[in-house]
Amino acid sequence: MATVEQTPDTSRKYNVIGTRPVRHDGVDKVTGRARYGADIKLTGQLEGFILRSPHAHARIRSIDVSDAEKVPGVRAIVTNADLPDPGDRVAELGEGAVNMKHLATNVLAKDRVLYRGHAVAAVAADNRHIAEEAARLIKVEYEKLPPVLDVREAMSDEAPRLHDDIYTKEMGEAVTETPSNVAQRICHEKGDVDKGFAEADLVIEREFRTATVHQGYIEPHTSTALWNADDHITIWTSTQGTFTVRQQCAELVGVPVSNIRVVPMEIGGGFGGKISVYEQPVAAMLSKKSGRPVRVTMDRTDVLEATGPTPGSYIRVKLGVTKDGRLTAGEAWMAYEAGAYPGSPIGAGSMCIFACYDIPAGRVEGFDVCVNKPRTNAYRAPGSTNAAFAVETVIEEICEKLGICPLEFRMQNAAKEGTRRIDGYRFPRIGLYETLEAVKNSEHWNTPLEGPNRGRGVASGFWFNAGLKSSVTVTVNADGKVSLIEGSTDIGGTRTSIAMQLAETLGIPVEDVNPSVVDTDSVGYTDVTGGSRVTLATGLAAYEAGLKIRDQFCQHAARIWGVTTEEVEYEDGGVSGPDGKRFEFGELADRIQKSGEPVTASTSVTAPASSNAFGTHCVDVEVDPDLGKVTILRYTAVQDAGTAIHPAYVEGQMQGGAAQGIGWALNEEYFYDAEGNLRNSSLLDYRMPTCFDLPMIDTIIVEVPNPDHPYGVRGVGEVPICPPPAAIGAAIANAVGVRMHELPMSPPRLLHEILAKRNA
Repeated sequence: MATVEQTPDTSRKYNVIGTRPVRHDGVDKVTGRARYGADIKLTGQLEGFILRSPHAHARIRSIDVSDAEKVPGVRAIVTNADLPDPGDRVAELGEGAVNMKHLATNVLAKDRVLYRGHAVAAVAADNRHIAEEAARLIKVEYEKLPPVLDVREAMSDEAPRLHDDIYTKEMGEAVTETPSNVAQRICHEKGDVDKGFAEADLVIEREFRTATVHQGYIEPHTSTALWNADDHITIWTSTQGTFTVRQQCAELVGVPVSNIRVVPMEIGGGFGGKISVYEQPVAAMLSKKSGRPVRVTMDRTDVLEATGPTPGSYIRVKLGVTKDGRLTAGEAWMAYEAGAYPGSPIGAGSMCIFACYDIPAGRVEGFDVCVNKPRTNAYRAPGSTNAAFAVETVIEEICEKLGICPLEFRMQNAAKEGTRRIDGYRFPRIGLYETLEAVKNSEHWNTPLEGPNRGRGVASGFWFNAGLKSSVTVTVNADGKVSLIEGSTDIGGTRTSIAMQLAETLGIPVEDVNPSVVDTDSVGYTDVTGGSRVTLATGLAAYEAGLKIRDQFCQHAARIWGVTTEEVEYEDGGVSGPDGKRFEFGELADRIQKSGEPVTASTSVTAPASSNAFGTHCVDVEVDPDLGKVTILRYTAVQDAGTAIHPAYVEGQMQGGAAQGIGWALNEEYFYDAEGNLRNSSLLDYRMPTCFDLPMIDTIIVEVPNPDHPYGVRGVGEVPICPPPAAIGAAIANAVGVRMHELPMSPPRLLHEILAKRNA
């Protein structure tokens, strides 16, 4: 079930936006004709296999490939020695600044392996079986080193060092004289924190731990590369950013960026995990050495062991509040796992942790810490879910001790237009308060929850949403249909959401727009599909291209009628002129085509950096006190979408994010043994929720238009994963009186706390 709460601004009426058309790629998806990464078959194609480290931390003493080379059917073998030396430098590669040395040694280890599953060498052969057999014959001499797997242990002076070239940095400058596992320290401060705590009637400080979890996309990483004799490379891949793949691969294999063409295939899920390159440069180098196209596809164990999960974390949160429920000060100390190489989302987490609240004074200290696990990657609002779990749990305890309704408390302290975050950013118009109000007025909140061991919880969450760069090209055909070419890979239905904005701008049915996601040679530069940016930023590009088409239509109509352009107007899907003259869109398109003048427009935009999305979730649970098992009885997700372009897609994003957040809350975690071996590296053992674990997730869309977008769009894809762990934790506390401070709140962990409370 889903309900839609309309925007407070009802003055704007749309014909296409807000409707629910069939998605343009729907037929291909349901009939199986859509082509995914592993569907590529080229003449002479070889299969690649990557040999991975069996150790979490070890020096590589030597690599001997001679036996593997003798296997019949083996065509190429590559190691890090085949990659050009990238140098110790930082490059901007479309997903933030990356140290090229670290990126290269993550793709293929050089002198040290830093996690179980770290790629060491790769083989291309006539088929995968031969490639795998040959890879097993590669002799790698390792010197095992002690691994460090806990983020706080890694910060100690006694911990094994993962790198000799990493020093703790603050504001871009090194602040340690010796190498450290702590790559970065961040500090934000606002107001007089000590005074704020002194003014509080109640101060609560708690510690929280969250486990490493994976994005859980269905499709494993897969790429096919063809390195031509002229040093031009084509890569077919399932990725969230073709231009990012192009940039990373160009740097790693040593060719100009214009020599690489990246062709996006349909993508079977990403959630942030398919931005970095893993197998793409390996496939390219194997193709170079063999002279033939090479496909490399990971299996599920490779995906779980060697691609970027979200960081485990340790967080301390301290909040001060007056007896009437007004927050006075907040303090947070946060350490996030970066995995084997620097780059955890500690920056985002430190900005998100108090973002939902108007706190007069606050301090946040954050650390990016290397451990012997795979390099972390984005996962839907990276860093924010960890932070929300911590701060929202403390908020719930405050409400319990003060006897204040948790919704009323949040409404009293909610961030609003003009609120300044701890890191200094001041919010424009936002819709957090409206989401809280929508929960308060919802049927869910106002329906009594009855029965033993049942509880209800609420929590809020925040994500900035990215702007970044997007490009589109629009062409009008003689029959009045419109071709829309874009560079944003489509994960959540953005072909249609962008086509809808173009159709709205042109005043034509969305069915008359034919959208296509094309390769890097066929459209202008476009940043990744991530950060909840595509409907906003690429939609803005489509809107501006639509305005250019309208201008061209007016110019053509004026010329046909022999009047000035000031005398004509584009309205309602056509052009009107003096004396009742009128061309409908299709009619004028035909006239223009016959005159031999094409109508086309290309637009590139850099969208505003943040559209600031908020959500509030409400959940009912039942806890089995003898087993520690939590059953979700009812779930409602509320979110400010700015303007819901395609409400069904918005609801789907909200439901999908909530489902992943529920998994993160209750079951999902990486189990490492003391040697750093991942013991649950399959989907049988890595416990994601199924349909048997989830109720129907209700959605309420709140629409507070984003002032920086012509249609008021805010990104929606990431906020829904932020509130679930904290909301479920609150519901558990209300059900059995146990407040959890560690994720996941799995049956063994919860039962331990229930028994401890019972024995006490």
